[in-house]
Amino acid sequence: MKIDFHTHVFSPDIINNREKYLLKDPLFAELYSNPKARLVTADELISSMDEQGIEKSVILNINWQDMELCLNTNDYIIDAISRYPGRLIGFCMVRLDDPDRACKELERCIKAGIKGVGELRPEETILNNLDRADNVIRYIIQNNLVVLTHTSEPAGHLYPGKGNNTPELIYPLIVKYPQLNLVCAHWGGGLPFYALMPEVKKNLRNVYFDTAASPFLYSLDIYKIVTLLLDPSTILFGSDYPLLKPIRIIREIQSSGIPEEIINNILGANARRLLKLDL
Repeated sequence: MKIDFHTHVFSPDIINNREKYLLKDPLFAELYSNPKARLVTADELISSMDEQGIEKSVILNINWQDMELCLNTNDYIIDAISRYPGRLIGFCMVRLDDPDRACKELERCIKAGIKGVGELRPEETILNNLDRADNVIRYIIQNNLVVLTHTSEPAGHLYPGKGNNTPELIYPLIVKYPQLNLVCAHWGGGLPFYALMPEVKKNLRNVYFDTAASPFLYSLDIYKIVTLLLDPSTILFGSDYPLLKPIRIIREIQSSGIPEEIINNILGANARRLLKLDL
């Protein structure tokens, strides 16, 4: 079974009124101001999955600045997973700095079948003062939700949406909340390389890393290197669709030179275990 752990979908309202939402939210504007940046509905994602042999996909929200936008877009994700219950796995979005409304929204989303929160982009002010988000994070842990956070490289080229969620900012979150099921997107911005330090490797034992947008960021050697540095069961296949077609990442993983068993686990088994699917 192939499970794409990193995809994005938007409602027809957002797609048909892109200009309006570009004015409403700075992150959305950074990611999608370019008219060539694709936006797809859940139905379009399903068509792509059928074409490329993907059984299930995690559909992610984005880190809207306004809580009302979080709620409205969560509605679309909830609707999508209700229409495609065997195919789509929903992650919602809440504001970490609005704990009362966030926990209330998480309760609603959990009842509707949501499995996680993401793609979170915790702001630097929050990461430097985790007490502001403590109630929300503890609620997430208590309810066995998975958090997928954007992570970015402190070096290398700039790109729309790169941001500053670099390893040195994300790492204190990992240390403070060892029970949090955390997925660091985009290979954790290089965080796995610090697993050469024994204390860091120990702290990463409950942290997962997805392969989203990998061809744009790293050479093919990333697969061999990270599977040597970390438990391969913590690596998740993610495409960042529609930025990239899943088949491109699948072919890259299959040609990486890592063992077949590890390939199969990355493509699906690791995600099944983390999400507790069919267990």
